[in-house]
Amino acid sequence: MNAPEVVKHQPGPPLWLLAELTYRCPLHCVFCYNPVDFAHAPDELCTDDWLRVLREARAAGSVQCGFSGGEPLLRDDLEVLVAEAHKLGFYTNLLTSGVGLTDARARALKDAGLDHIQLSFQDSTRELNDFLSHTRTFDLKQKVAATIKDHGWPMVMNCVIHRLNIDYIDRIIDMAVELGAEYLELANSQYYSWAMLNRDQLLPSREQIERAERVTNERRQRYGERIRIFFVVPDYHETRPKKCMNGWGNVFLTITPDGTALPCHTARMLPGLAFPNVRDLDVRSIWFDSEGFNRYRGKGWMKEPCRSCPEQEKDLGGCRCQAFMLTGDPAAADPVCDKSPAHHKVVEAVVRAERGEVAVVAKPLVFRGPEESRRRLAGLAGMK
Repeated sequence: MNAPEVVKHQPGPPLWLLAELTYRCPLHCVFCYNPVDFAHAPDELCTDDWLRVLREARAAGSVQCGFSGGEPLLRDDLEVLVAEAHKLGFYTNLLTSGVGLTDARARALKDAGLDHIQLSFQDSTRELNDFLSHTRTFDLKQKVAATIKDHGWPMVMNCVIHRLNIDYIDRIIDMAVELGAEYLELANSQYYSWAMLNRDQLLPSREQIERAERVTNERRQRYGERIRIFFVVPDYHETRPKKCMNGWGNVFLTITPDGTALPCHTARMLPGLAFPNVRDLDVRSIWFDSEGFNRYRGKGWMKEPCRSCPEQEKDLGGCRCQAFMLTGDPAAADPVCDKSPAHHKVVEAVVRAERGEVAVVAKPLVFRGPEESRRRLAGLAGMK
């Protein structure tokens, strides 16, 4: 009998392009997803390179473009890039801390065709917002929220939720309503990069999560259609993982500041994968043909228990970066899954979170920043 033919996974187009324009940022958030080693990142793509990337991505089928960072407003050419994306037919959004969004820049971005802005807050109070970002930005963010509304954009407010602010989730929702946000994303921290360094201090208890969900549902009923609230439960409190970026190389294409193309924000950490750069290859070739994007597409790469799991279509094995961080094997089952042999590592982290303040004060928070990044790079070099 002939062996069954292996069917190669055929991806659709890269519908969602995330243009990470820079790792430079005035904030120093303890949960930042930018790589811990960003201080050694090569030079940023120039304007012409980014314009070419936008054209190639649109030709490859991308329809939505997010401009992110770091802080994308630190790029003087942001308006030029937004205008080109708008001309090409992208739906454009800006993911920003608000630092640098003056009224004049807001007018320029509106004229360039920017469709919407997602504004981040760290908390509903000046004290905690400024502590978590290690900057004095709360009052500025309030002004920027008003600027966004004044220029007629729909406002999406984002607040990363974790142990240090989850008990104030009612105040965060109330503040979003007061600021006129149409959408509020309560994004429970995912534990990669800087958040992984601070996981013991940031991971909430199950009781905190359950209360936060209860309060969120109460606020949904109170405010009705005035605001749409999205509450994303952290992976560690689930027994099944989520699809990695809706499936590895299925929807999302991230271009980092130096031009490296990735299927998710943090994939560069994975060993044995050479991710292509837009300086060397066009976007279509990167998306459809590169080994880095094809390695974990579909199900052919799966090991047990994923290979024979009847639920494999739901989660596609979960997150490759999370699997690597917790097991050392990027092809392992995501340890969030209770079928994973390494699930106990997630359980142990949650148990530490349940112990309360003892875990929180065990070590100081690590704030994101170039000096801290260089210090950790030097430490790694010294270990070799």
